[in-house]
Amino acid sequence: MGHLKKAGYEIFPCPEEADVIIVNTCGFIRPARKESEEGIEKALGLKKSCPTRTVVVTGCFVERFRPELEQKYPTVDVWLGVKDFHHIAEALEMRPFRRGQRTYLLDDETPRLLSTPPSWAYLKISEGCSHECAFCAIPLIKGPFRSRSIRSVVAEAEALAERGIQEINLISQDTTGFGGDRKRQGDLIRLLRRLIDVRGIRWIRMLYGYPEEITPGLLEIMKEDKICPYLDIPFQHSEGRILKSMKRSMDGSRALRLIERIRMALPDVAIRTSIIVGFPGEGRAEFRRLKRFVQQARFDHLGVFTYSPEQGTCAFALGDPVPEDEKARRRDEIMALQAGISASILKKYRQRRLDVLIESICPSGKNAAVGRTRFQAPEVDGVVFVERDGPAVSPTRPIEKVEITGTGVYDLRGIIVR
Repeated sequence: MGHLKKAGYEIFPCPEEADVIIVNTCGFIRPARKESEEGIEKALGLKKSCPTRTVVVTGCFVERFRPELEQKYPTVDVWLGVKDFHHIAEALEMRPFRRGQRTYLLDDETPRLLSTPPSWAYLKISEGCSHECAFCAIPLIKGPFRSRSIRSVVAEAEALAERGIQEINLISQDTTGFGGDRKRQGDLIRLLRRLIDVRGIRWIRMLYGYPEEITPGLLEIMKEDKICPYLDIPFQHSEGRILKSMKRSMDGSRALRLIERIRMALPDVAIRTSIIVGFPGEGRAEFRRLKRFVQQARFDHLGVFTYSPEQGTCAFALGDPVPEDEKARRRDEIMALQAGISASILKKYRQRRLDVLIESICPSGKNAAVGRTRFQAPEVDGVVFVERDGPAVSPTRPIEKVEITGTGVYDLRGIIVR
């Protein structure tokens, strides 16, 4: 969007109003590809009603399956993979450009149009992944891990702060591996030290880290006030035999010891994880032990994927022996277990006063605003509904002190106190 804005295009929120419709796709797993195809078909339906419209399809799905997609959707006007995002204007205008050899890695000079609420933003620090997890297609799509320079990330953070951003969320496919491609151990800690000094930024959150990369040094710097005590560590499973097939190394007992060390170092930490159910070899006994692991770990936040066999990955040769309905049943069982854990954890916040980052102000109804605490990441975790009983929400105060008056399964309710 930044490149399009710079080239003079105007962005419309509704595709029905646009002359150009861009569908940015995901190619990670089957459900994501199905959703992407639905988006393509919707865009082509709008093009059919107005033939002068241009339909562009971009992203990971295109990067991985472009020939198949071109054959299935011949009326798409422009195809653009992850190596050429910055050439979107040239592609639209049918101007020649040199195609990239590797995934486009943005920098601090990349034009940017913020699509998040005015109080927070994502900050991508690397692209690609050099881990070899047997189930994962990301290296096939994005290529090997490459991180930005510390200078570039800090410069972008400073620019975001100048635009009023209060919270930055560091994202990548392997955030804790930052600098590893340059053989620079400790670069993530050095980056965090620099970001702490950026004036205007009040919260710094890291999303997605490998369990083996959670070091004592990282936990030590996370004690700094600006850094949210929040870790997103996808453990994927608890059973050693399953994890060996996944090409992951940390089994459930080691994971529980790591979680204990994290909670000792950061008593207020919130830990998110994701797990996969229905991986080849997961029988009923393995699934029962996975449930026991979830009960013991008591994660603050948890998501479940059903296994999706991906062509080109090592696990593809193992087949897909667990039926889809059984995978769905196991996913629902884990999520029901997690719902009880989450509701129990949230009760400890009743009558406590928490800093809440306001994301949106409600013009009417019971709620005055919706926001998040330091232990809630955007778009994946619960929220705080700020009720109208207390002082009015101020547009000039992105972070408010809120007394929690009620808790649910994933969300909190409270009133502003000043």
